[in-house]
Amino acid sequence: MGLVIGVCTFLCIGLFHPLVIKGEYYFGVKVWWVFLFAGFAFSGAALIVENILLQAVMGVTSCSCFWSILEIFEQQERVRKGWFPRNPRRTYYWDKDKENE
Repeated sequence: MGLVIGVCTFLCIGLFHPLVIKGEYYFGVKVWWVFLFAGFAFSGAALIVENILLQAVMGVTSCSCFWSILEIFEQQERVRKGWFPRNPRRTYYWDKDKENE
């Protein structure tokens, strides 16, 4: 059982990494509330479900959602530094600062 939970945790973390990157690219940091809502939903579901494996997977998914809130803002900073590509169709907050100079 522990090995299955470990593999599920690994896959969940691996899934959320590109979700954060794509979420920031297409929607910016305003997508953070989606991760918040999903985190609460998975937390609530983990409390209701009786199967221990599903509880664990939903708990890990919940924590991954909450962690992604922090990561979405850090991803924006990585884009600002040029470590990840910018979305050319969006205006970033640091572009507005340059216009005021």
